[in-house]
Amino acid sequence: MKINTEIKVPAVRVISYSGEQLGILTLADALAEARKEGLDLVEVASNSSPPVCRIMDYGKFRYQQSKKLQVAKKSQSTIQVKEIRLRPKTEEHDLQVKIKHIRKFLEQHDKVKVSVLFRGREIAFTDIGRKLIEEIKSALGDSCTIDQQPKLEGRSMVMIVSPKK
Repeated sequence: MKINTEIKVPAVRVISYSGEQLGILTLADALAEARKEGLDLVEVASNSSPPVCRIMDYGKFRYQQSKKLQVAKKSQSTIQVKEIRLRPKTEEHDLQVKIKHIRKFLEQHDKVKVSVLFRGREIAFTDIGRKLIEEIKSALGDSCTIDQQPKLEGRSMVMIVSPKK
C-alpha cells in the first residue's frame, strides 16, 4: 500500500475517514484534505481507474492488521505426523505397547504413520505385516479415522491414521 507522498498518480477517488465518497480529486487536494483531518491518504485499490484512496490513520490500521494476524496464528493448530515402526516379528506385548503409544498420539491430536518394515527375505511375507496392521486397526476401533489404507511402499507397509473429529 502506498501512503501520502508515495502515491504518484495525478487524480484519485477519495473516501473520507467516516466512509463517505468525496469524489475524484487531484492528488494535491486529496493530500490537503487528509492533512486537514490530521490523517494519512492511503491507496487501497491501485488497479482501478482512477485509483481509490482512503483517508485513515495508517499507524492504527497497521496495528489492527497485526493484531488480526496474531489472533489468526493463535487459533490455528499444527498437526504433526508421528511414526510407529514395527517389524513382522513384533511380539504381542510389544504390539500392545505400540498401540498404547498410537492412542496417546491420537489423544494429542497428531496423525500417526504406522510402518511395518520388511528386511531381507521378510518381504515375501507381506501378509504377516498386513495382519499386524489389521490387528492395530481393530484395536483402535472407532477412536480414529484411517487416512491411508495399508499399502506397500518399497520395503515397508504404511498406514496413516488421524484422530476422530
